[in-house]
Amino acid sequence: MARKTVEANIAYDDQKQRYYVTLHYGTDAVGNRMKRTRCFPTLEQARLVRDKFVRARSIRENIMPTGVTVGRWLDYWLDNVIRPHRAVTTTYGYQKIIDNHLKPLLGHIMLQSLTAMQVQQYMSRKLQEGLSANTIRKHHVLLNTAVGLAVRQDMLAKNVVQAVEPPPKLSPHHCFYSPDQIQRLFALTAGKHLEPVVKLAGYLGMRRSEICGLKWENVDLENGVLYICEARTAANGVAVDKGPKSASSMRRLSFGGNEDLRELLERLYRNDQENRRRWGQAYNPQGFVVTNTKGRPYSPDYLSGAFSRLIKANGLPACTLHGLRHSFASIANSQHVPMFSICKALGHSSTAITSQIYMHLFDETHQEVVDLVGQAISAQAGGTSR
Repeated sequence: MARKTVEANIAYDDQKQRYYVTLHYGTDAVGNRMKRTRCFPTLEQARLVRDKFVRARSIRENIMPTGVTVGRWLDYWLDNVIRPHRAVTTTYGYQKIIDNHLKPLLGHIMLQSLTAMQVQQYMSRKLQEGLSANTIRKHHVLLNTAVGLAVRQDMLAKNVVQAVEPPPKLSPHHCFYSPDQIQRLFALTAGKHLEPVVKLAGYLGMRRSEICGLKWENVDLENGVLYICEARTAANGVAVDKGPKSASSMRRLSFGGNEDLRELLERLYRNDQENRRRWGQAYNPQGFVVTNTKGRPYSPDYLSGAFSRLIKANGLPACTLHGLRHSFASIANSQHVPMFSICKALGHSSTAITSQIYMHLFDETHQEVVDLVGQAISAQAGGTSR
């Protein structure tokens, strides 16, 4: 005799003397019914599993097992959600985190078996391996976003990453130079290929990608103004031309009152025009401001490496090329330039971002304000006592 239904979703096979529970998971994306059957020796056990399943389904805690690993899901998320809508550099950064960190430790785990404890242990291990707390927080954000998508697409009942405590965010330490150190750096690079790089970063606070992406069509030598509207960066060793970091990064910077920078840009332009006449359109066809002797734009990574070698060889304090941007902010602050003006020059979307990034630099100004107020009050008190 075949199986006979004895109760809702429970059938009995009198030959095998087993009770079979059918668990219905609804339908898949193309309308096929998804179900799973389990067998038990007693009716009581079958009822227990069926009733527990029904209760879980009422609060959406039962999802059909899929056989998808964490690694496969991260690949799906990257290829179908991130890659089509994000910049190449952003996608490359996510790919590195997934391939170099997440997959080796979590990639083999079934997505529906992933636990908060496993993710927490992953973060602890990465801290022990020497990754910074802020870097691990990026891993947490990535994994939380990817697993959150799995919940929204009914692959999971809940996002276990939300129960994980990432390491506390640390305030980054920004290196920067004093005006004297900037002057020494300018002297060391005078007439060399790094001169326009360090002066655009030091005088104008430009990002490395903005310097590499600057073109002559966006430089107005007559009026002493340049426009930041393009950027050039690198992903996996390949240069990538793109727009600025954000809408606020598109800005107008004046250099008319800076004779040193004006003379430098005029000299670079004359050299560029002379080389174009000599070598034809093959020389710097895209019109980049900063190029090598063959008219080719530099790789951003090459410039960073060349800068690091320069300061090491000449005994300057350790600093990155981006540190010249920080130096610009520090010097502007020391000259009592309003926060709003510093924010606009740097291309930040709000003064809150500027203040957060450079809080340790601006603390000295705050102290100066406190001291001046104290001195004023003390002077007033002294005058009253007389």
